Amino acid sequence: MAETRGKVIGVLTSGGDAPGMNAVLRAVVRVGIGMGARVFAIYEGYQGMVEGGDKIREMNTNDVGGIIQRGGTIIGTARSADFRTREGRLKAARNLILCGIDRLVVVGGDGSLTGANLFRQEWSGLVAELAATGQISEETAARHPYLGIVGLVGSIDNDFSGTDMTIGADTALHRITTALDQIGSTAASHQRTFVVEVMGRNCGYLALMSGLAGAAHWVFIPESPPDTDDWESLMCEVLAAGRKAGRRHSIVVIAEGARDRNGNPITSAQVCKVLEERLGEDVRATILGHIQRGGSPSAFDRWMSTLVGKAAVEELLNATPETEPQLIGIRYNRVTRLPLMECVQKTRSVTDAINKRNYELAMELRGGSFKEQFRNLRTLVRALPHPAPEGVRRLRLAILTDGAPAPGMNTAVRTAVRMAVDQGHSVLAVHNGFEGLIKGEFQEFSWMDVHGWGSMGGSQLGVSRKVPSGSEWYSIARTLESQNIEGLLVIGGWSAYEAAYKLYTQRDTFPAFNIPIICLPASIDNNLPGSELSIGADTALNSIVDALDKIKESAVATRRCFIVEVMGTYCGYLALMSGIASGAERVYLNEEGVKLADLEADLNYMIEDFKKGKRLALLIRNEKANPLYTTGFMSALFEEESNGLFDVREAILGHLQQGGNPSPFDRIQAVRLAARCVRFLSEEAEKRSSAGAFIGILGGSIQIHNMEDMWRMVDAAHTRQKEQWWLELRPLVRQLS
Repeated sequence: MAETRGKVIGVLTSGGDAPGMNAVLRAVVRVGIGMGARVFAIYEGYQGMVEGGDKIREMNTNDVGGIIQRGGTIIGTARSADFRTREGRLKAARNLILCGIDRLVVVGGDGSLTGANLFRQEWSGLVAELAATGQISEETAARHPYLGIVGLVGSIDNDFSGTDMTIGADTALHRITTALDQIGSTAASHQRTFVVEVMGRNCGYLALMSGLAGAAHWVFIPESPPDTDDWESLMCEVLAAGRKAGRRHSIVVIAEGARDRNGNPITSAQVCKVLEERLGEDVRATILGHIQRGGSPSAFDRWMSTLVGKAAVEELLNATPETEPQLIGIRYNRVTRLPLMECVQKTRSVTDAINKRNYELAMELRGGSFKEQFRNLRTLVRALPHPAPEGVRRLRLAILTDGAPAPGMNTAVRTAVRMAVDQGHSVLAVHNGFEGLIKGEFQEFSWMDVHGWGSMGGSQLGVSRKVPSGSEWYSIARTLESQNIEGLLVIGGWSAYEAAYKLYTQRDTFPAFNIPIICLPASIDNNLPGSELSIGADTALNSIVDALDKIKESAVATRRCFIVEVMGTYCGYLALMSGIASGAERVYLNEEGVKLADLEADLNYMIEDFKKGKRLALLIRNEKANPLYTTGFMSALFEEESNGLFDVREAILGHLQQGGNPSPFDRIQAVRLAARCVRFLSEEAEKRSSAGAFIGILGGSIQIHNMEDMWRMVDAAHTRQKEQWWLELRPLVRQLS
């Protein structure tokens, strides 16, 4: 580790604002100071750098307190014409050097990051000119021989190469999906068609993913225009068929950069006109505009921005004159570092491919999951399934949801039903989980039976936590035989996995169990093997963070400590991630345990901080952190020992963490996993195999694991997986508090 004392960092936000920028600022300031550096905020982006003076201000830890939940950027952003000139960059270099700054964290889009790289390349010449003209001394010039640059992508468009998600994109997706849910209810009431235009420039990410999450009926994206020049007729045919099938409304999502195969723009006004004239429908247009960019950031944008902000500081403080500028991004929930300009060039290559109408290349450059989800969308937007393919055996597949309800279960069921029916299979829905399987509670589902399910929370099929035993296995075997079930999809949590595993191990006794079985992870606890994230965990995390924001607002008016208990059973995922996303001072996990000495140390820290003027302390406790040191015990202990310096309140969030409509992420991943599960069952049943499996997303890709490996991958005593990727983030809470 290089010596960091005396080093000075500047941080700026540039271009369009994005939710999560304040989380970056907070992380850069607190981690930088914690590592011995001085940190300056540059207000109003590059324009502030050119103007200098009070636009460049040194920050302390208190300056960034209470900002993690705020939208936009508190240090402002602007597009600077002055910085585009060498004269402007000369002024900027002088202003930075006067503050001792020769390391920059730049948060912005491709234009902002390209400008930063140009500034770095010119730095030595600019410094030499400043010294030659007497604006700085030769000694000062010698102390700043190079400019270190790290780039973070702040853009709701999610259009940048080198990172899975850009800062602000997840929040924008929340805004759009919420709008589509709300528009859908009013559209259905009046049997209207709505055309919704979303941002994204030349990237169709927001349109594609919100179309999936919001169950749109037609989507236009720049990367893959309609297959035919007469797209108007095709769209009208599909939407009219949907009305005939029983849909009361239609929603068309259009990316602002949408075009036809000849490169001509497709606008929302144009689509409205076509639908009105050809279908004679009542059509409304909604251009969401900057509502997509505003408001408090989502939980993901908070913790992800915190991670990359911390990594940016570490990268800068260890940089040398030979260090190539890096882009700090997030890939598969881990921080990555890639050459900045390489990422800029790859980003621009997608736009070049679109402009040259090489749409196949554009889709290829967007990546495998983008293409996969576009294929899923093309099936799900259909009014009715394809005609049953000839020569393919028609299978009878069963679907059930089990364990505790998790947001996203209905999305997974909707996807699985439609994907299976589209392939010509029949689908039997099992009500009330494994208990319903024992009792034979089946219902055959058609395409329209799951209409409107995509946005619903809970489980429309019902759940139970029953793990069959004894003669109940015989009842299940008879039910499977009588219904001629040839494949089983189990969507659920720990008890669902346990029941599926036991069913798998009973195959020697019950031949009816020799069918393909696959488990899809759906649990807010995020404790299931074989997947880094379970369906429902993101929704729960956002529910917790929303509640914590309100708790913080209520507590800051007085000097108060809040101890908040969150779910998770023995898995601390929700506790830790909500602690990072909310700016909590301390998180208590079962994985770490809690000792009396820990509580004493935490109490002493709080007493010291409250004496210095602190008004709020937020502590997050996993519900199973310790059987003796309960939330009530901790609250009483801290209250007693504070000697009136601060109040202590406890909050047990309870089942609000399980309720509500699923987040966009949970819907999108439910679609992706359910579609792959149906493919697995179809392929295995066609081979008449008896494969048992459980599915998940690891390292960004879907992986299917053999059922036999399940129990080797879990800590059964604590009902959680052995490998928990998020545990490595534990030091962040202390580092940033």
